Amino acid sequence: MIKIMKYGEVSKDEIFARGETSFDVADIVTNIIENVKQNGDKALFEYAEKFDKAKLSSLEVTEEEIEEAFNKVEPKFIEIIKTAAQNIRNFHEKQVRNSFIINEQEGIVTGQKVTPIEKVGLYVPGGTAAYPSTVLMDSIPAKIAGCSEICIATPPSADGKVNPVILAAAKIAGVDRIFKMGGAQAIAALAYGTQTVPKVDKIVGPGNAFVAEAKRQVFGRVSIDMIAGPSEILVIADGKSNPKFVAADLLSQAEHDKMASVVLVTDSMELAVKVQAEIENQLKALPREEIARTSIDNNGKIIVADNIADVIDVSNEIAPEHLELCVDNPFDYLDKIKNAGSIFMGRYCPEALGDYYAGANHTLPTSGTARFSSPLSVDDFVKKSQYTYYTKDALKKVAEDVAFFAEKEGLTAHARSATIRFE
Repeated sequence: MIKIMKYGEVSKDEIFARGETSFDVADIVTNIIENVKQNGDKALFEYAEKFDKAKLSSLEVTEEEIEEAFNKVEPKFIEIIKTAAQNIRNFHEKQVRNSFIINEQEGIVTGQKVTPIEKVGLYVPGGTAAYPSTVLMDSIPAKIAGCSEICIATPPSADGKVNPVILAAAKIAGVDRIFKMGGAQAIAALAYGTQTVPKVDKIVGPGNAFVAEAKRQVFGRVSIDMIAGPSEILVIADGKSNPKFVAADLLSQAEHDKMASVVLVTDSMELAVKVQAEIENQLKALPREEIARTSIDNNGKIIVADNIADVIDVSNEIAPEHLELCVDNPFDYLDKIKNAGSIFMGRYCPEALGDYYAGANHTLPTSGTARFSSPLSVDDFVKKSQYTYYTKDALKKVAEDVAFFAEKEGLTAHARSATIRFE
């Protein structure tokens, strides 16, 4: 059963504690990466057989497989995916950055040039659930950014095929290549390249502890989006909230995995008790009850504070991945929310809208990193180069100042590089 605790009556360590989010897989991942580096495709085929129970004849999904999968998906779902994809495009097109140039002083030009990252790899988890939403959320911003090649890595099922809904979403999003590989071995293949898999410049997307550790280990050779932890939701709800709605929203994240974190922060003890009971009622009807119950029991909590101001303070300290603001006039509180990955406003805006449909990205900072990190965006798929141009006369005016600055840092060669041109 989810715990209820009164803010101010229990220690802050208990209030702000996060559940165990990972276990040490570093050595295992290091060995997998080294094997893929040394043996390429051969290692990937072996890992597919070992971990996915799939005996593959090829690593790359063919156009025929994509068409076959697309035709298997019910037309209603295809139309929903298309609508969601358009919503995601509409949102992310607003994020596009333009290059700029500053030419306000005679003989001086400075500027910034925005260039797409050329090749990106998107990891799409398999296993206990299929995530076509992740395909859309990760590939559409990359497409808008102008990346020249977008590749997906996703584990195959035992029959050697990729879930049809993932392939359908990839086709709708305009993904270039899809590979049947999962886990740390997929990250290694994207980072180093194999005989079949191209080496990419950036890897994004969620995954289990092995995927997260592999991303950590290849960072520096390639860029990554973030080291994602288990899913999180924090619901801010006042005493007028419907406990059934709040319980359902908490369970929507609890069913992700056993390490998911769910938190309600409220100024109403009456609501807290009702939500606690409602969670127990709704759990019994969930097909993924065991997963959700473990999450609720181990990483769930209801925090009762004296007023909404304290409630918001608690939320900002936790810095959740997903934050629901279940109050009247939620826009009155928006400026007070300092730390959150994605904010869902009002009593009729469940977090599931963001997972699938509304358009804002669902690849979000976890484990408190919303204090300094942002959701995945078009920015993640571009790089910025800056440039400077001075004429001879423009440099002459400032050369002595540049040299003076350099000498204060003890760098006389720097200083001389500015003055030598006028000796």
